[in-house]
Amino acid sequence: MRNPKFVLAALLSLSLAGSALAQGMKDHGAMSGKEMGSMGSMKPDPKDDASTKDFKAADMAMMKNMDVAYTGNPDVDFRLHMIPHHKGAVDMANVALKHAKDPATKQMAQKIIDDQEREIGEMEAWLKKNAK
Repeated sequence: MRNPKFVLAALLSLSLAGSALAQGMKDHGAMSGKEMGSMGSMKPDPKDDASTKDFKAADMAMMKNMDVAYTGNPDVDFRLHMIPHHKGAVDMANVALKHAKDPATKQMAQKIIDDQEREIGEMEAWLKKNAK
């Protein structure tokens, strides 16, 4: 019979290796079932009301626009990926301005638009000056 400590150590190693592999796949673009389900919730549905259709369109555009190649320069990559993220926030805030009823929601949406557009401008100016 094999040494029980050896068998236990081997099983633990396999378990840890499997977890590391699964995490690595997730970190490199593979999506979990839960993540796939949440992406599926962005797809248009004929039963969606007008605001949901607009939010889904903004979400899908943001996800598509965030698919930007990495340059290897963390300063440039940060801005290249944050710009479409911020533009997506502006698009969603515009949907809120169009459809929301609560004045506080509209006020928050306008603040997001103002702040994100300012930051987008700052990031674009930095890229123009520094990204060669």
